[in-house]
Amino acid sequence: MCRKLSRLVYVRKCVLALGCLIGIFWVVEIRAQSTLPHEITISAAISLKNAFEEIGKTFMEKHPGTKVLFNFGASGDLARQIEARAPVDVFASAAQKDMDHIGQKGLVAANSRKIFARNVLVLIKPAHSIIPFRALTDLKKEEVKKVAIGNPKTVPAGMYAEEALRHFNLWDVIKHKLIFAENVRQALDYVARDEVDAGLVYSTDAMARPKEVEVVIKLPETSHQPIVYPIGVIKGTKVETLSRAFVDFVISTEGQRILNQYGFMTARPSM
Repeated sequence: MCRKLSRLVYVRKCVLALGCLIGIFWVVEIRAQSTLPHEITISAAISLKNAFEEIGKTFMEKHPGTKVLFNFGASGDLARQIEARAPVDVFASAAQKDMDHIGQKGLVAANSRKIFARNVLVLIKPAHSIIPFRALTDLKKEEVKKVAIGNPKTVPAGMYAEEALRHFNLWDVIKHKLIFAENVRQALDYVARDEVDAGLVYSTDAMARPKEVEVVIKLPETSHQPIVYPIGVIKGTKVETLSRAFVDFVISTEGQRILNQYGFMTARPSM
């Protein structure tokens, strides 16, 4: 009888201990779930890469437990991904038309769209190139064989480049020399690797490779549409409050300071 009682007590103690362990594991799991970082996915024009990576890092420091994920690419491609319902929370484009496109599809959250930066288009050449450039019309020279620009159909920098070349009546003249890149950073790479004789990119991109490329001409802003960057929250995001907070940080004084460090200009109030 005593043995049976002792065995029963032992079993009860084991069950109690197991129950405690299960309870502890359950609490740990719940606590772990409650402290999982809130993830926010930003699809952004690749010309923003360096600046936005720093902005993302600073934003995470200010919002403990938050994880910012970036998807960089050509603005036109990113807009199509969003239209196809890619899981994106915020979109930052290098052109108004791509934001307009998804806006017309009803994919931008109300009152979230902001203009946050401006840029400049420049003509660059490989740093060690001996081809002299004094004007954009020098692209017609025989020694200039290849000129890299973004694909105008999907890359805002390419669209601005085409507008500028048409403005100076050069598009039809040098069209056979043009090498279309998938995004503006690829156009920059072509020039940096000395695979082309010249390229048209943003001044901020040229700043990223100062030892490999040389800026030879700054194109007049009147030769193309204004280069402005809109940002907006994607309608239906599951983290709208956090997404709006990211947009607010980008247009804040601190966010603008980071953008300025990477060569971006503050958007004019009228925009």
